[in-house]
Amino acid sequence: MSVQTWTWILVGVTFALYFGIAIWARAGSTKEFYVAGGGVSPLANGMATAADWMSAASFISMAGIISFAGYDGSVYLMGWTGGYVLLAPYLRKFGKFTVPDFIGDRYYSNTARTVAVICALIVSFTYVAGQMRGVGIVFSQFLQVDINTGVVIGMAVVLVFAFLGG
Repeated sequence: MSVQTWTWILVGVTFALYFGIAIWARAGSTKEFYVAGGGVSPLANGMATAADWMSAASFISMAGIISFAGYDGSVYLMGWTGGYVLLAPYLRKFGKFTVPDFIGDRYYSNTARTVAVICALIVSFTYVAGQMRGVGIVFSQFLQVDINTGVVIGMAVVLVFAFLGG
């Protein structure tokens, strides 16, 4: 068999494995979806957060900011880690999973919650745009398709896993 055939087999088996895990471990509640029912150790949770952070969008933005600002741009990295350390204990204390929920309950204001939602949407859209571009590049190189098709394939994969609850 050719290398390309073995590659397709490996990718197919990997996706089937991920799909099986997603169905087997399907989240049944909001708490299970966001924090795995509270059954994840701090070390494992920290590693999962680090894996989320080490994404195409983060690497693209780090390269860009260091390119423009030099090593002074590494302050960006400190902002991420400092944000986790300063924000996470309060979210946990309030029993909230999202920043808008925390802000709305903390300040007893639906207006504050709405502003936080709008800010989160703007930031998330910017993040996802970079992430999807990175996914498009990876799929375009791997599947020998153009970048736009790679983006659509990546979005379809993300959509399937989001629907499966994980």
